[in-house]
Amino acid sequence: MTNDIQFRQARPIDVDRCYEIEISAYEGDEAATREKIATRIEQYPEGFLVMERDGCVIAFINSGCAYDVVMSDEAFKELIGHDAQAHNVVIMSVVVDPAEQGNGYSSVLMQTFIDKMRAMGKSTIHLMCKDRHVELYKKFGYQYVKPSDSDHGGMTWNEMVMAL
Repeated sequence: MTNDIQFRQARPIDVDRCYEIEISAYEGDEAATREKIATRIEQYPEGFLVMERDGCVIAFINSGCAYDVVMSDEAFKELIGHDAQAHNVVIMSVVVDPAEQGNGYSSVLMQTFIDKMRAMGKSTIHLMCKDRHVELYKKFGYQYVKPSDSDHGGMTWNEMVMAL
């Protein structure tokens, strides 16, 4: 990996590029809509971390915060019930441009996000993932919780959590 990687908070100008990455990396209905991405950037830019190389967004993680985490709550994906002061972070997307995958970017992106949430005083990070990603997230320090009640995008998901 090169030293020309930068991290920053997402800005409204990033909506189209983030949406482009989102729909190229996720299958069908599991991808967030452009409107959801715009809402996440507008309402909680502190929880929307982008990775850039040479000024171009190549990856991102976005999230919201809740006092009571219900991973199967579809409305939360539009930040309904989000409260920036809550200490529980819920990741909604972890995405690396498919053209950039295989370069170790997802690990650096996730570690940077975890460090940022710790620095913000958050207590936990929650996420849902497919079976094939459970072991990857365990390597970061996430604990398996249970199969999720969510059928987001018509898929089967697993809930995971990390105490910070």
